[in-house]
Amino acid sequence: MKKMPIVAGNWKMNKLPSEVISFVDEVTKLVLDIRSVSVIFAPPFTGLFEMNVKPPFYAAAQNCHWEESGAFTGEISIPMIKDCGVDYVIVGHSERRHVFGETDEWINNKVRGLLSYGLNPILCIGETIDERKSGETALVLKDQLEKGFDSIDNIRDCIIAYEPVWAIGTGVTATIEQVQIAHTVIREIIGKNYGIGNDVHILYGGSVNSDNAKDLIQTKGVDGFLIGGASLDANSFASVIRTVEEVQENRK
Repeated sequence: MKKMPIVAGNWKMNKLPSEVISFVDEVTKLVLDIRSVSVIFAPPFTGLFEMNVKPPFYAAAQNCHWEESGAFTGEISIPMIKDCGVDYVIVGHSERRHVFGETDEWINNKVRGLLSYGLNPILCIGETIDERKSGETALVLKDQLEKGFDSIDNIRDCIIAYEPVWAIGTGVTATIEQVQIAHTVIREIIGKNYGIGNDVHILYGGSVNSDNAKDLIQTKGVDGFLIGGASLDANSFASVIRTVEEVQENRK
């Protein structure tokens, strides 16, 4: 059976806790009849307290610390996140890597910690514009994948999100050809390293919206989206979900 596509919304540092219930309620009502898409909401940590969703809707955290507890002021542990009813956690987002200086070692610690607690990591990888211009895209993706999954034998419970750094929040979307090539590279790497290339979801993220979602979801190797800006508007997010649903239903 073909795996169900995923549409995940990364709210980043947006929406107050008091806005969470009404927003999620609005989105779920707009797509209440979906059968072929899993939808993930990733609010700030403060929004997880109010998140109460059931399949095909799920909650995700945007980050975590790998230690169970300790003197890590300002950090949130995996047990704390799990206690909020979360199923997924985003790790390695380019903003964490480039703005907050997270290393591949830290990201790997998080992935291993999440798997040990039965949560699903969404590992973000992607190249900068300079790396793409230098023809280093494949090398960067391979390096981030291998370091992110270092010492992990089974990645079946992991999701990979390809997000070219130059297309995140810029309004610039990678071309269909660029997306397809990148996803093919990723699938070949995980197929070679883990033997399960077709079993792992590979999402695309990078200025996805209701206008380009149909073309992108029909691109070979794309199993769904990790969406930023377009996930903050209920109608826009619902439109993307419905587009993915329609394409998936037509494939049956």
